[in-house]
Amino acid sequence: MKSVLITGANRGLGLELTRQYLERGDQVFAAARQPDTATELHALGQAHEGRLVLLPLDVTSADSLAAAYQQVAAATDHLDILINNAGILPGHPGSGIDDVSEAQKLGNLRYEDAMQVFGTNAVGPLLVTQQFMPLLRAGRKSRVVSLSSGLGSLELKASGSHYHYSASKAAMNMYMRTLAAEAGHYGIISIMVDPGWMRTDMGGTGAALPAADSARGIIRITDQLHAEENGSFMTWQGKPVAW
Repeated sequence: MKSVLITGANRGLGLELTRQYLERGDQVFAAARQPDTATELHALGQAHEGRLVLLPLDVTSADSLAAAYQQVAAATDHLDILINNAGILPGHPGSGIDDVSEAQKLGNLRYEDAMQVFGTNAVGPLLVTQQFMPLLRAGRKSRVVSLSSGLGSLELKASGSHYHYSASKAAMNMYMRTLAAEAGHYGIISIMVDPGWMRTDMGGTGAALPAADSARGIIRITDQLHAEENGSFMTWQGKPVAW
């Protein structure tokens, strides 16, 4: 049984990852900004009694990070897997930013929106990993998987849209690649994964990929990681993504 921490676990891919890890018998720490209202997580907890711990976590708050760490450390002496899934896209549920069609147009871009997206999408995964590093170091061959996006690829980016989101994912890639070089000294493997365009609240109904398929691929990749893949950027199917 592995010990797994998943951020942004209350919906979409995070919820599906939580479900699949529970179904295979692992212990899951499911973090969300408002876990009390996460009805689907509570249902999973009832179905897998004793193996799901819900915890409040705002990845942009130092106090919230410290409190979450104390809660996890009280329940386990190590973490095997950390999945940095929490993220926001302007104009979508939970972002706190208004209509994406307006917020992301050249001429309407605002510093406040940029900092909110960067704080959650780029700096957040770095600070979560830093906070939980003692438990990750105590694990055996621990893994850190940070959910990125093809929109974060400088080489692949060709559209004049999603300014803040795309830049935040590119910044996250650099943060986590830098962390991988240091964490690798402790035997921790850290990778960035493009989960694909999924049918979720963020991805929308036009997406073809079910979240369950992406989650299954991410879990398979995480289980099969090798040291030489530390710091890499790949798709949910394990194919390299251009930086």
